[in-house]
Amino acid sequence: MGMVVVISLPFIFFCLILGFGCYFFGRARGRREVFTNPQVYGMPTPPPGAAAIANTFPSPPQPHSKPNFASNV
Repeated sequence: MGMVVVISLPFIFFCLILGFGCYFFGRARGRREVFTNPQVYGMPTPPPGAAAIANTFPSPPQPHSKPNFASNV
């Protein structure tokens, strides 16, 4: 015995209108959010007070000589 699936024409129109509405509403909202919350790429800024903590612990001195690459041969 087979099943009959009935999809009405008003339901198809409702789905199309709902799809277009969500698409256009989402596009308008996304364009509005670009101006209010711009994306920033790069290094994040340190939190306030982090510079004072970083200065209390000095970093070890960096070597100023060139490495010897003769050992890599």
